[in-house]
Amino acid sequence: MSTATRPAGRKPLRAAPFWITLSFAPLVVLAVMQGGWTILLIPFYGWVLMTLLDSLLGPDPSNADLNTPEADLIWFRLLTWIWMPLQAMLLYGTIWYLTHGADHSALEIIGIMFGIGVTTGTVGIVYAHELFHKTNRFEPILGDLLLAMVLYGHFRTEHMIVHHPYVGTGRDTVTARYNEGFHRYFPRVLRQGLGSAWRAEAAMLARRRLPGGHWRNPMWKYLALASVALALAFAVGGWLGIGLFAFQAFVAVWQLELTNYVEHYGLTRKYLGDNRYEPVQPHHSWDSVYGVSNLLLINLQRHADHHCHPTRRFPLLQSYPASEVPQLTHGYPLMTAMAMIPPLWRRTMNPRVRAWRHQFYPEIEDWTAYRSLSQPLPKSAP
Repeated sequence: MSTATRPAGRKPLRAAPFWITLSFAPLVVLAVMQGGWTILLIPFYGWVLMTLLDSLLGPDPSNADLNTPEADLIWFRLLTWIWMPLQAMLLYGTIWYLTHGADHSALEIIGIMFGIGVTTGTVGIVYAHELFHKTNRFEPILGDLLLAMVLYGHFRTEHMIVHHPYVGTGRDTVTARYNEGFHRYFPRVLRQGLGSAWRAEAAMLARRRLPGGHWRNPMWKYLALASVALALAFAVGGWLGIGLFAFQAFVAVWQLELTNYVEHYGLTRKYLGDNRYEPVQPHHSWDSVYGVSNLLLINLQRHADHHCHPTRRFPLLQSYPASEVPQLTHGYPLMTAMAMIPPLWRRTMNPRVRAWRHQFYPEIEDWTAYRSLSQPLPKSAP
């Protein structure tokens, strides 16, 4: 399925609106220098203001021209390139400042690092996701460095060689099951993700007749980069610096997994038997075309097209008609907040999941007996 022949309206390519994400940087600096109520501006900006602007300005389903030359995307690419050094300066500079006599209370310090975790999760991991999907050598390196700053390097492996091939199946750790609340989902993903990534890489190496622990396993690279990131935190802030670093990393990962939870909640692929599933289709992802939050998240909410075209650059991701792809009721900032309240989430999303089942799989009458998520592939599968 392609939206290229039936666009919702072409829009001119302008990089400047996407640079809204850089506005997190002055908010972090303000919170670090002033403390107090300014600390609240970071989550307010990312969650509340974005939701209000989404509601005010509404959806934007228009699509960019897929034939746009790569040379015309340089300002979009530059945006994702410069965030890694900027994030490193914000993160390590804050740790140094807070551990070298800053006049902040313990509560303010926790609040500041929480805000930085919101930033490294909302911006840093989203940019890492964009970067490690690219096929050149340079951009995936930047993605690895961003993930190292949140101690979640294995996400690259888990996302690319587990999540994308096996989304909507029991093999995929981060596809949220129907009726699975986020507070059960989150510890499950933390518990299973690392092992899933290791098994996937070990299976890839086995095809080359190499052991899983071979030095070519990228998991060792992720471990080394995380060790360097922690060593830098210790160098600038001692043991307290490591504690502050680890706290922001946890907040960032929480933000990431909230997003993963929302993106495929309750959606499954049809099990064909013999450890096979139907091909991934646009209707296996929840979409949202709210304009402002898509600027903030560099079109991550156009998730159906991303799963159909994983290497497509973010400004070219397409929207699909609501009749073909399930739609979220709001943008990610509000949807992830709703996910933290399971009764509210189920009341909002479960009817939509049931409508999705009726639309795309009317032949399956008993969903209690049939669940593709209950048919996992063998653990040795990549």
